[in-house]
Amino acid sequence: MANHINHGQPWQSYRQISTQTATSGQLVVMLYDGAIRFLERALSGFSCQDPLEFNLTINNNVLRAQAIISELNSSLDQKQGGQIAITLHRLYDYMDRCLSESNCRKSQDGIQAALRHLTVLRDAWRTMLTQSSPSPGKEEQSAGLCICG
Repeated sequence: MANHINHGQPWQSYRQISTQTATSGQLVVMLYDGAIRFLERALSGFSCQDPLEFNLTINNNVLRAQAIISELNSSLDQKQGGQIAITLHRLYDYMDRCLSESNCRKSQDGIQAALRHLTVLRDAWRTMLTQSSPSPGKEEQSAGLCICG
C-alpha cells in the first residue's frame, strides 16, 4: 500500500508522517496532546456570546476528546499491564463520565478535571520517554498498552 502525502497541506503531511514514524509511546503522548487541545478549545466555548457557537464549540470539542480517551482506554492491555492498566481504565471511564456530564450541563467542572488528569498523564509519559530506555517498546509494555499499527 502506497503512502500518499498531501503536498498542498504541509502541516497535514507532517502530521501524517509523524504518526506513521512515531513509537507507541510517542503516539500515546500525541493522543494526550490532542485530547488536551480539544478540551482547551471546549473551555474557550464558554466565552462565546452566540448560543449556537457556545453549544457547538463545547459539544464538538468534548466529543473529540472523549473519542481520544476511548481510544486510549481500548488500547490498554489489562493482562500485561496489571494494576496500572486497571487504574488507567478506571480513570479513563471517570474522565468520560465527567465530560459527558459537563457537556450535558454545559459546566466547566468536568472538563477542567479531565484536563488536569490528562495533563498529568501526558507529562508522565513525556518524562518516561525522555529517560533512557534499555530496550525499545519496554515503556509501552510496562504501562499495559497494546498499540498495534
